[in-house]
Amino acid sequence: MSATFQNDPADLDRAVIVALGSNLAGDYGSSEALLEAALARFPEVGLPILKRSRWWRSAAWPDRQGPEYRNGVALVEAHAGPQAVLACLLRLETALGRERSERNAPRTIDLDLIAYGRQILDEAGLTLPHPRAHERLFVMGPLAEIAPDWRHPRLGRTASDLMAEARVAVDASPIP
Repeated sequence: MSATFQNDPADLDRAVIVALGSNLAGDYGSSEALLEAALARFPEVGLPILKRSRWWRSAAWPDRQGPEYRNGVALVEAHAGPQAVLACLLRLETALGRERSERNAPRTIDLDLIAYGRQILDEAGLTLPHPRAHERLFVMGPLAEIAPDWRHPRLGRTASDLMAEARVAVDASPIP
């Protein structure tokens, strides 16, 4: 993908999409500050940002008593393959204080590779497109904000369509 993202079908077919999330600020004062710090490091690790969404908020899940989440999506340029990009995202999570515990536990940072162009992969440790992203408003909402015509490689549906049908975190909304 070129350094200028035009949101046309050719660019969307090559889009590398990363979802960002946080509900623990760690050493950063707020989840938004932590997410901004993550985005600032993307170019340093070979993932220049082409376009990004606003931050969205949603209640914690599955325990709604937990801290509220902040989420967003970035379209990035990648010159390495999907496994290398995923490894880069995992290293960045660790550098930003991510400690893995039980599934769906509160977390400082979560960086998910949602799609790598039109590739469909089912490999150990990596499924593309992300198998549950289309169900989550906190992913599809931010994605529809910046690339409404992006088409899910398996489902053939646009980000806008998937946003309208998302059933997980239906309380998600953009932060003005």
